[in-house]
Amino acid sequence: MAILATLPGVNLFSNLPSNSPSNDSNNSNPPPPPIPIPKYPPTLKSQKNLKNRPESTKTPIQPSNPAFKTVHRRTKYYKPVSDGVISSDGDRSVLIGESGVSYLLPGAPFEFQYSYSETPKAKPLAIREPAFLPFAPPTMPRPWTGKAPLKKSKKNIPLFDSFNPPPPGMKGVKHVEMPGPFPLGKFPQEGKNREEILGEPLKRDEIRMLVKPYLSDNRQVNIGRDGLTHNMLELIHSHWKRQRVCKVRCRGVPTIDMNNVCRHLEEKTGGKIIHRVGGVIYLFRGRNYNYRTRPQYPVMLWKPAAPVYPKLIQEAPEGLTKSQADELRLKGKHLMPICRLAKNGVYITLVRDVKYAFEGSPLVKIDCKGMHASDYKKIGAKLKELVPCVLLSFDDEQILMWRGQNWKSMYPELKATVSYNKIFANAVNSSAEDSVEPNTRTARSSPKMMSLWNRAIELSKAVILEELDISPDELLKKVEDFEGISQATEHSYPALVLRSESVDDGKDEIFYDDDDDDETYDESFEEVESVPQGSLPVDLVVKHLGGE
Repeated sequence: MAILATLPGVNLFSNLPSNSPSNDSNNSNPPPPPIPIPKYPPTLKSQKNLKNRPESTKTPIQPSNPAFKTVHRRTKYYKPVSDGVISSDGDRSVLIGESGVSYLLPGAPFEFQYSYSETPKAKPLAIREPAFLPFAPPTMPRPWTGKAPLKKSKKNIPLFDSFNPPPPGMKGVKHVEMPGPFPLGKFPQEGKNREEILGEPLKRDEIRMLVKPYLSDNRQVNIGRDGLTHNMLELIHSHWKRQRVCKVRCRGVPTIDMNNVCRHLEEKTGGKIIHRVGGVIYLFRGRNYNYRTRPQYPVMLWKPAAPVYPKLIQEAPEGLTKSQADELRLKGKHLMPICRLAKNGVYITLVRDVKYAFEGSPLVKIDCKGMHASDYKKIGAKLKELVPCVLLSFDDEQILMWRGQNWKSMYPELKATVSYNKIFANAVNSSAEDSVEPNTRTARSSPKMMSLWNRAIELSKAVILEELDISPDELLKKVEDFEGISQATEHSYPALVLRSESVDDGKDEIFYDDDDDDETYDESFEEVESVPQGSLPVDLVVKHLGGE
């Protein structure tokens, strides 16, 4: 056989039958596989190569089974949506509402979302993928891994909770933090709602005791561009199992509106924020917290695709024509940015800085070089709501904003009306007092500064000059005269008369503030009757010079 195999033109398998005998059961064909091999669509690279090939060499692509067509982020899936239920599976449904896309499960305390703090206020126009619930189906106890589930362990594993923690030093058991802190004589109680779990408000020394160990601790929950996500709720409870305070560090887009992040943290977790420094939040779990009775939420298995929202940049924004908007964009190219944002930074003062910048210029630009495109677009959307302002462009990784036609200054024009008498001439020449008609002047300053000026005028520490075109000698004379009047007003104090409850005869006593123990007073001063207010000689002088 070996020699025949070496001969040319000899085929050893030429006489074999093409089909196996039907009566031979051992040579039957193997059974087909139970699950057919899926035919995936061609990759993007192969599609590009196919386009570049000549038409003669192209082979027609057979259409694949629609059951194996998958929707991913590169597909052009677009389905317009409106408010209401867009998909349901029994009691489980996908909703479109004020908070965007949300998921409703039976028995849930609130509607679940992928991100609670970073959902735009604008309603979505369409969705980019079919409306599926990103949670595990209720009929499957665990995801299929290709192996049979393990047998139930014969060991009885003890379950510990916060009210019944394991004894200290127990081998193989992690630490479980007990509830507290409690004042002396009080003990933990099972709480059913948030107020009962939080217990009495913490005192200042208790807050200091709870926060101090975690100031330099790196065990924390990090919040990034997606904000407070759904799976972070279970992560925070896992931190509360081992410690009473959970440290949350925020970076990037959510730090623009930290009040919004704090509000959602307290609402969704049930905790209490006891300390906050910049983008770091310290979340207290409550005095009567028990990990065993915590609210348990299902975990999202994947990140849903973001829906389609209205465009932030419009060719003709509100109140402008297209030519006017293009002119503003051209001016903005030569405008200096007010600041440069760093990647994953803390932008707590950004809204305030933009408001201050709008006081001096109708256009404001922020430099975002090096940042992700989605980050500075989210920042622009937040500034549009918080400032508010009109977005003009995101060109060159910069945010260009216009303050809008309905813009109102932070320092409105206040009309300060002050009535006073001609005290300067009457104090020197005669005792006759001629009233001056009140003059209304418009001052553009902050409300706090105007209130300080008004208080200084009422206390005779400042005065408004009616005559502006005066010589330096006349101005010096007015200043000297006003200085004497202000000193007289400052050093005149009314006598303090208090009623003594220990005196039965109804007489008034005068109490002095004894700052110096060595100083002695004559006993005759205690029997002197009180002087009526405003009857001192210095009061008469002030009334004569500057009285109403």
